[in-house]
Amino acid sequence: MNRHPRLNFPSFSFRFMRRGDVTYVWDEMRGRWLQLTPEEWVRRHLIRFLVEYSGVDRQYVVQEYPVDMQGQPQRADVVIFAPGRKGGNGVVSECKPFPVLLAECKAADIPIDDTVLAQAVRYNAKVGARYLLLTNGLKHYCYEIDDMGNYRTLSAMPDMSVFY
Repeated sequence: MNRHPRLNFPSFSFRFMRRGDVTYVWDEMRGRWLQLTPEEWVRRHLIRFLVEYSGVDRQYVVQEYPVDMQGQPQRADVVIFAPGRKGGNGVVSECKPFPVLLAECKAADIPIDDTVLAQAVRYNAKVGARYLLLTNGLKHYCYEIDDMGNYRTLSAMPDMSVFY
């Protein structure tokens, strides 16, 4: 049933369904079946990796996050939020969640190049996440954005559990 390539992620099991010639994969977070495209195959793996191995709290994962690009609606593949916390005088209170990671997923046969980076940077100019992650499932590139707006390549994925 699955003709998609083995990706550079841990092995995960997924639920599949077939209708005619179309294969669907169950999205456990949104509780619905999605058409299993090559890009969706990568996105499903990335989300499972972030939740199961990188410490992301699944309630803060937003898929297909809307990004308004000068009146043209676009969607970032995955945006990870962190709960907002304000502290003062020893009191910590909850405030609005904030974006910490924007991920752009491509199919395994699509190279991660400057065009993909430029797309993610444009989206992040609106979203304002601290980290960018670009992946085609085989190669992963992660960047940290400093306070001056400079992007620094990271050698590994950041530990996202520090935000939760």
